[in-house]
Amino acid sequence: MNAPARRIIALRDVFKIYGSGDTEVRALNGVNLDIDEGDFVAVMGSSGSGKSTCMNMLGCLDTPTHGAYRFYDVEVGDLSHDERALLRRHYIGFVFQSFNLLARTSAVENVELPLIYKGVPRKQRRDLALDALDRVGLADRFDHTPAQLSGGQQQRVAIARAIVTAPAFLVADEPTGNLDSARSVEIMRLLQGLNADGITIIMVTHEPDIAAFARRVLIFRDGLITQDGTPREVLS
Repeated sequence: MNAPARRIIALRDVFKIYGSGDTEVRALNGVNLDIDEGDFVAVMGSSGSGKSTCMNMLGCLDTPTHGAYRFYDVEVGDLSHDERALLRRHYIGFVFQSFNLLARTSAVENVELPLIYKGVPRKQRRDLALDALDRVGLADRFDHTPAQLSGGQQQRVAIARAIVTAPAFLVADEPTGNLDSARSVEIMRLLQGLNADGITIIMVTHEPDIAAFARRVLIFRDGLITQDGTPREVLS
């Protein structure tokens, strides 16, 4: 019998409040959420729904006004700014809509960057970066700069950079937003494959057809999660 998946994230009655009195805005209004190892979660919601605030919280870029965010057994709200930065560096991978690659730097050197920040020796980080590029199907383009790669290939490099540190989970913010339909499907199938290999993924998207690639879909509205289920349950 397989052991139950370990819980990575637990939000309990999380509020994020900006301003006070007449100007008070509750970006999060008592959110409860559990995410386990191996989850692939798509996060959806209109502008102002709270999804971006929640993603900033999960990525340790912000902390709750009230409530608890536990990352494994650590209360994130109790960490200092520097401690949260270390948590991001060692345990969270980020993928962005705009790729955020260094223009004059090769694919393998772009992928090596997080390992440099972690102090990994040169030979080891090169081997790890090449392995990550191989996992995203770009081993033969390791020496290409972003200008020599298509948009889909650039996003693959960005994904390789995000997974090279073996993070506890991956935060993907509109990962197909700058891609055409065919390239979007390629990237989502790649993410599905990485998830099948055990990588936990939390993805923001506004497109139902992209959210359908996930195992689970959350809908935010007015600072709360109003729907949480499989794509078939939530999107149909």
